[in-house]
Amino acid sequence: MLLVIIFVLSGFLDNIAAALIGATVAASVFKRKVHIGYLAAIVAASNGGGAGSVVGDTTTTMMWLDGVSPLDVVEAYIASGVALVVFGIPAALLQHKHMAISRDFQAAHHIDWARVGIVVFILVCAIITNVTVNLKFAAAAEHFPFLGAAIWVALLVAVPLRKPEWSLIPGAFKGSVFLLSLVTCASMMPVEELPAASWPSALALGFISAVFDNIPLTALALKQGGYDWGFLAYAVGFGGSMLWFGSSAGVAVANLFPEAKSVGQWLRHGWFIPVGYVVGFFALLAILGWHPHEKVKEGVPASALVEKLKARQGEAAPAPGSAPPPAPVGAPGYQ
Repeated sequence: MLLVIIFVLSGFLDNIAAALIGATVAASVFKRKVHIGYLAAIVAASNGGGAGSVVGDTTTTMMWLDGVSPLDVVEAYIASGVALVVFGIPAALLQHKHMAISRDFQAAHHIDWARVGIVVFILVCAIITNVTVNLKFAAAAEHFPFLGAAIWVALLVAVPLRKPEWSLIPGAFKGSVFLLSLVTCASMMPVEELPAASWPSALALGFISAVFDNIPLTALALKQGGYDWGFLAYAVGFGGSMLWFGSSAGVAVANLFPEAKSVGQWLRHGWFIPVGYVVGFFALLAILGWHPHEKVKEGVPASALVEKLKARQGEAAPAPGSAPPPAPVGAPGYQ
């Protein structure tokens, strides 16, 4: 049941938050005796739950901002739902054998609603900034970290209410450096080396995303085009669950449970994750089939399109009765 709750939460929160919530609950109800296989299942449930939602994962949000319709992404829930059944049952049995849920658990923890409000405030600021910058100031986004600045401003504004836990920064910084290293390595992959877009290559991207961070892989796939967006969302979203460092959610959970930072143990005890991935992928292929989509962009960055449109508008005003200029990428009405 906990895995199902994590799956659902990830769809409207995000996979990292859902994974952290699930891992925290598991640590309480299982008295911190959480099996590595079950930790892998928590990560997979959070990644699978976010794969079909444009707000549930960074990769799907990237696809949405790139012009992909949310309806093209939501079909990933078919695959991730099947995968949840495949890996969820053995994971639950494994955890029950390792440590049964504590029946005398008392939810005596006090909820600090002020901190909850601060978290919501930070998320709202981040979402508003992200959407506004991508719609109105796409060109400037390449020169200034608007999202990071917005989060820092929100944190500083909330300081009078609650003091930030600065002691957590060293541990978080190590995880950030690790993720940044993965992204840097993956960014060195030229798009020309990706195989032609097809369902076998989409299946392979899931395994690749377990080694390389899925964010640059998604960017490369969007740039290349020709993928069925539902398959791509499932592959890059769920595939990273096969290794602890394959997704941000996995890194976050491993920071809470350092014993999970073992590739061998993760593969050994989380064997049902890759099995669930493959079964879910072919279930989606059998039910809906492979329907590749055209590139939403022709390899031109959003900033370049915006600058080009502004240049055109500056050269001459549109004649009466003429069609309006095309909307910038990510703007309402963009196709």
